[in-house]
Amino acid sequence: MKIARIEAYQVDLPYSGGTYRLSGGRTYQSFDATFVRLVTDCGLDGWGESTPFGNNYIAAHARGVRAGLEDLAPALLGADPRLCDRINDQMDLSLLGHHHAKAPLDIACWDIFGKSTGLPVCDLLGGRIAGPVPVISSIGSDTPEAMRASVARHRALGFMGHSIKVGATEEEGGPMIDAERIRACLADRQAGEWFLADANNGMSPERALRLLALLPDGLDFVLEAPCPSWRETLSLRQRCSVPLLLDELIQTEEDLVHAIQTDACDGVGLKITKQGGLTRTRRQREIARAGGLVTSVQDTTGSEIAFAAILHMAQSTPRHMLRHALDPRAMVTCSTATFEAPLVNGGAEAPDLPGLGITPDMEVMGDPVAVWQ
Repeated sequence: MKIARIEAYQVDLPYSGGTYRLSGGRTYQSFDATFVRLVTDCGLDGWGESTPFGNNYIAAHARGVRAGLEDLAPALLGADPRLCDRINDQMDLSLLGHHHAKAPLDIACWDIFGKSTGLPVCDLLGGRIAGPVPVISSIGSDTPEAMRASVARHRALGFMGHSIKVGATEEEGGPMIDAERIRACLADRQAGEWFLADANNGMSPERALRLLALLPDGLDFVLEAPCPSWRETLSLRQRCSVPLLLDELIQTEEDLVHAIQTDACDGVGLKITKQGGLTRTRRQREIARAGGLVTSVQDTTGSEIAFAAILHMAQSTPRHMLRHALDPRAMVTCSTATFEAPLVNGGAEAPDLPGLGITPDMEVMGDPVAVWQ
């Protein structure tokens, strides 16, 4: 089996809440998604998605995905898509870094691999662990009352976990408003719910410590990605009174090994496109497991195709180390594919279908923006 044709598609995914706010005053109204379709010489095809946030989240942006494909796609023509590690070796030879551009190609290879064997991708990533995967909402920064209402809406939809965005600038209210946001979001906490306060690398240690000092004792939450550098993170780690998860700082296997060696965190957020696809996420999941770290399986955002990759990875992750998976479908108003994984009682389960189990909507996809063959 060989890759005979590669197609790239572009679709805008409007944010379902109007304006999505992150730390440092970053805002997004829509997300620029790139979809990749690999077609083999035997007729099987596979799909992948890469939907970064804007240009100021990490060193990854939507136009960079499509620019990266210009270098990556020609190098994969004629390769066997089932040999996912070898595919990644070839991509690394063709382009250094740029994991967000490599991810949709890698994901599409796993989709084909599953279809070629008649197995769902989660079985190939280590084996399905039966039962629904707990999913988490993403609550953008807003007034404390609005964020509390957003948590309630997601709770009503069945979400049992909530990632609440903090990291206000001093002009926005600084640690004081962030403390109010956390208290408001946890005010109606239900049994079994799990909360992340996610700063997306938008705080200094000084601001994080001020925030923690303003909170009452007994609030059960985890602080995620507070600081933008390793030095700041390790400084805060020595004085932090709550569990600490890292996300944006960990993009490679080497980053994760460094985090374990320095005892920088208690867990890691593995974002499929940030890590570079399912192949690299699987490697990093096993390193985290060996290091005793809990994990969340996420992505920045995305549509059904992104969620399929997230859910198959989470479905095969041992439950003792899995905290949640992100369901990005609730974040956007545009549906790009059929994916039968309904949210029921706070969880979703990957369908028992070959590959990712998706059927792309070609009317939404439109015509490809680039083709290699």
